Parts: sequence; structure tokens; C-alpha cells
Amino acid sequence: MTTPPGAAPATDERSLREALAACYRLIAHFRMSDLTFTHISLRLPGPEAHFLINPYGLMFDEITASSLVKIDLAGRPVEPTPYTVNPAGFVIHSAIHAARADAHCVLHTHTRAGCAVAAQAGGLLPLNQMSMEFYGRLGYHDYEGIALSFDEQQRLVADLGDHLGLVLRNHGLLTVGADVQQAFMRMYYLEKACDIQIAAQAGGELVIPPDAVCRRTEQQFNAPQRPLADNELADPDGLDLAWQALLRLLDRVAPGYRD
Repeated sequence: MTTPPGAAPATDERSLREALAACYRLIAHFRMSDLTFTHISLRLPGPEAHFLINPYGLMFDEITASSLVKIDLAGRPVEPTPYTVNPAGFVIHSAIHAARADAHCVLHTHTRAGCAVAAQAGGLLPLNQMSMEFYGRLGYHDYEGIALSFDEQQRLVADLGDHLGLVLRNHGLLTVGADVQQAFMRMYYLEKACDIQIAAQAGGELVIPPDAVCRRTEQQFNAPQRPLADNELADPDGLDLAWQALLRLLDRVAPGYRD
């Protein structure tokens, strides 16, 4: 069952589990996973500050709604589970959930293109329309080793600030979202922007649009409710329609994620 475009997102735990499991399967489907070693977390409603994260040891294409682990901000499971949680995943994700009330979903990847751009001094360049969504909206965090130290949490949060995502230098990419759908779509296009950048850099002299054009395009992506200019159209349902199409894709190729 899918949600009609424009409808309010579901907030009951079962529906949220299904959305997060779908996100894991989509990351696997689009080849953005790294065996069992990256994470997507989702805060659950309520005052308890509980969130869902992947069971350590499962591949992303194995994860189901019921296998997701519910933990608190101290990393402790709050329900019986046969699974553990990756310590590095807990360090990164719990810090962001604790600091950003709007970051209901946090998504982290170690892709080839993302890691390549994360190793470049210039970071993500405004080379294509997909990268414009992130123009001035990405933080950068210097590499400190595997994220196993609580001392790093404050610096991670400071570098993320109020941005849409974070480039973890020499490490990978991270996006946040008000829900699973938003975090996934941001990562999908951040990954595409990185992939295009690596390809463009191999092809000769680069063309970078003027700053004013980049800023206008960023607003078109991220402020759809802003006053429109004369003869300017809006597309408020585009991402909802894309997410519903992605769920239909999963229903065809991997319907077991709902279990």
C-alpha cells in the first residue's frame, strides 16, 4: 500500500519501520551500500528519544521492517533483539539526532564517487543541476579516524550545522531529512552529483555557472514555497511522486522489506 502524493506522512511505528526498511533496500538496489558498514537511522515520535537503526551484520538487501533495532540515545536496545548495533554508526547518528530536531532521518554512505569527492580539497563543485541542490548547503568534517570516539560528536554536529548534508572528508557522505523520503532523495542526488563531478573532471576544462544562478537553483530545490517570479512554475509533488515510484519498484523486485 502506498501513500497518495501530497498526503501527510505516516507516523505510526510500523509504517516508519517499513519506510526505513525500504530505504535500506533502495540503497542496496542503487549500489550505495558497503557490505554491513554504513547506516540509516530514523527517530521515532515521542518523548523517549528512541530511534531505529540497522542490525549489525545484515546486508542492506536483507533488512526488513521487523529486524530494525530500536535503541535510545545511549545506544542501548529498548526492546528484545538478537542483533547488535555498529558502534561507529551509533556515535555518528546519535550525535546528529540529539542535536538536530529536524533531522528525523540520517543517512550515511561510503560510495566510490562520494569518497572520491570527499578526498578532493574543493569538495562538491556546482558542475551540474543535481549539485545545485547542495550549493552552500553542505558541511565538511575533517577525517579523525574511524568514528568510535564520543569526543568527535561535538565536532561532527558543529560541522553539519543546519546544512542538508555533510561531506566526511576521506570517508564518505551523509544526508539528513525530515523523513526517510527526504533523506534518501537527497543522498540519491548527492551521490549522482559526485559521480558526474568525477566524470566531468576527467573530460577537460570545467564550466561552472555564475554564483547568482547557483543560488537561484538551490532555492528552486529547497524553498518550493517561496514567492514565485512571473512566468515561473512550481513542482511541489515531484519528490513524493518519485518516492511512490520507488516503492512500486521495491514491490516488484524486493517486496520482503515489509516483513
